[in-house]
Amino acid sequence: MPPRIAPRRQGLSSVRVGHATTADGLSGVSVLLFGLAAPTVVDVRGGASGTYDTASLALDATFGRRWAIFFSGGSLFGLDAAAGVRDQILRDGGGQAVFGNPNRVAPVSGAILFDLPSEARAPPDYRSLGLEAARGAGPLGVSADAIGAGAGARIGKYLGPGRSQPGAIALELVTDPDLGTIAALAAVNAVGAVRDPDRGRWIAGARDTAGRLVPPDVAGPTASPGTTLVALVTDVAVSRPVLQRVAAFAHTGLSRAVVPSHTATDGDAVFVTSVAGDSAHVAHERRTGETADRLGVLAERATVRAIVAAGRAANRRATPRLVEGGSRGGRG
Repeated sequence: MPPRIAPRRQGLSSVRVGHATTADGLSGVSVLLFGLAAPTVVDVRGGASGTYDTASLALDATFGRRWAIFFSGGSLFGLDAAAGVRDQILRDGGGQAVFGNPNRVAPVSGAILFDLPSEARAPPDYRSLGLEAARGAGPLGVSADAIGAGAGARIGKYLGPGRSQPGAIALELVTDPDLGTIAALAAVNAVGAVRDPDRGRWIAGARDTAGRLVPPDVAGPTASPGTTLVALVTDVAVSRPVLQRVAAFAHTGLSRAVVPSHTATDGDAVFVTSVAGDSAHVAHERRTGETADRLGVLAERATVRAIVAAGRAANRRATPRLVEGGSRGGRG
């Protein structure tokens, strides 16, 4: 097991995290606010993603900075949360004028997960939820709960929604004392099961009728849509190409902690932001790519820890809803 790196919050004081949950506790919005337009990248590997304004985060795009990253339940309805997050940023004095126009703009990006109910009913007002999440945002801190975008999440949809258990959202921080800190916010609503790769233990997933966890072989024909969303933010100043490499490391962590991951019906996506700015030159590097690798290792570790923490938080929730007569599947 790799050594646990002690978390610290120094250097990320400008970053705030906020959650808003519907009154029935079945959906919500979570947001990371950066306090400035910060260099950001995204790496989408799920086959069924739903994202907001991610095309301009490509490395060859012109405007690759964001004021916030949001996660929302509600599937495509949840994309409305972007307007609420943006409204609150502007109310707080954020944003900037562009191209001589006096109106300020505040670019935000985000992604949605599938937590729609089986019965027909009007969706929540995700714009208002986005506004509430941004308005109530506070300092970063390690946490794991079924709130915000994690409120309606489920884990282990590989045997169908009736065999899955509640999901959650978690935030973890790790630090390299000689480099800096990275925070990972993970909303786990996965087709796959959550596994602690350092201890070799299954944490959360599909259950049989006796409530026992059934390890996955593959996402079967009854699998329902899922998503694991990760947003990482660091106080290390690096270029956006380095951030893109860091996102790849984070996806490695995601695939170690969620099995299977990146399936055809997952929307798995990783965002990475540096609030220290975009630096094309790293003076202390002893070899080309050293900083990308070291920061990537931190990102992988933080991603694993956040997903595992979300899985453990899910186990503290109500008894999983089970369906009688379903296939047990798996290897035990």
